[in-house]
Amino acid sequence: MKKPLSLMEPGEKGKIISISRKMRSYKKFADLGIVKGTSLKLERIAPLGDPVEVKIKGYSLSFRKEEAVNITVEINDDNNT
Repeated sequence: MKKPLSLMEPGEKGKIISISRKMRSYKKFADLGIVKGTSLKLERIAPLGDPVEVKIKGYSLSFRKEEAVNITVEINDDNNT
């Protein structure tokens, strides 16, 4: 199942399948290695829904909701939420 990072639930795991190039942060994310095919796990969502924190490549990273909407993730079928 595909969905934007912004709609993932805590504990869900997936793999990035696309990142909008229209995002201002696109190059910054690419420099950090956050590209198509990268696996991630949604760790937590702030109380008001912004930002979301993911575990990616062994470290935690927070995305603003406006960024998370532009990242499409293929959710793993074996999620243990």
